[in-house]
Amino acid sequence: MHRRKALSLIAGGSAAALALPALAQSERRIVLGQSCALSGPAAQLGLQMNRGAQLFFDRLNADGGVAGRTVQLRVLDDGYEPDRCKANTEALINKDSVFALFGYVGTPTALAALPLANAAAVPFFGPFTGAEALREPFSRQAFHVRASYYDETELIVRQLTALGLKRIAVFRQNDSYGQAGLDGVVRALKARQLEPAAVGLVERNSVDVAKAVQAIVPLRPDAVVQISAYKSCAAFIRAARLAGYGGTFYNVSFVGTQALADELGKEALGVVVSQVMPFPFSTTTAISREYLEAVAQAGGDARPNYSAMEGYVCAKVFAEGLRRAGNNPTRESLISGLETLQRWDTGGFPVSFSPRNHRGSSFAELSMLSGDGKVRR
Repeated sequence: MHRRKALSLIAGGSAAALALPALAQSERRIVLGQSCALSGPAAQLGLQMNRGAQLFFDRLNADGGVAGRTVQLRVLDDGYEPDRCKANTEALINKDSVFALFGYVGTPTALAALPLANAAAVPFFGPFTGAEALREPFSRQAFHVRASYYDETELIVRQLTALGLKRIAVFRQNDSYGQAGLDGVVRALKARQLEPAAVGLVERNSVDVAKAVQAIVPLRPDAVVQISAYKSCAAFIRAARLAGYGGTFYNVSFVGTQALADELGKEALGVVVSQVMPFPFSTTTAISREYLEAVAQAGGDARPNYSAMEGYVCAKVFAEGLRRAGNNPTRESLISGLETLQRWDTGGFPVSFSPRNHRGSSFAELSMLSGDGKVRR
């Protein structure tokens, strides 16, 4: 998707944020910076994360913001490439003087950005990644709302082995994200005296899966755990099935659940995805009801999905931290405010931070895709 077309899909408020002049905070607004994929094979991850956050901030601002200040989200496209993310982050910190960095999407990109945030003492809030390398060593600037890939892969391996499926292969992206997911699977298998049956690689932003299929399918594993983005995971599922593979496919949440379902169509039937956010398709929790109401109010082509739900939840948690930062918030008071959140309930999804722990949640559950584009729990 071309950059211009991708940006046109973002909610109106976010598009307006792109046009903000480069200036620091004022008495009337708090400016946040986000670098994520708005174009390329991983575009839906960034677009939806951004859209969900903007849904919340639009409603917050309509109600007067926080202590009279609106929250503006300035977003830059990195195409899910670390070098572009690093350049974007330098610009957001040094040129735009953003108050905090928010909602970065992806492990390799977040790993490129976090050292810059640490050096400048800029809060780095709610990255869309579960990589352990962003959690350890501890960074006072980094706050993680979602569970880790260790949490997700432990759940997946526990489920598979409970079903008697012990020959587990891994299809992974050949970068820090793929390695983080593989580390989680290896860790969970080792606790059960097992190891991966096979490992296949795909390059980031590529759908060239032929070598991965050759590495995995002939060994006939019971299941394949996929650690990549939606286009390459869909390509692998199709190619593996064409090669005669009849086992089960499991994915971690970063795959982009709805994007994967859309990419596969009817072939999505039976594919499993671990989730770290509340179920966004029904009104069973207060946060889901609130989110669905915001989606309906936004209109247009907005539709509920897990990636946008994550953006919405992260924005809500950030706003609560900002409220606790006082009437004249600083980066330091924001950090202190966030650290007072002890099992703070967003509406059926509690988040906890403390001065020594910035891992907000360890919640994970499994979902399954149907052949009609739906997600089942």
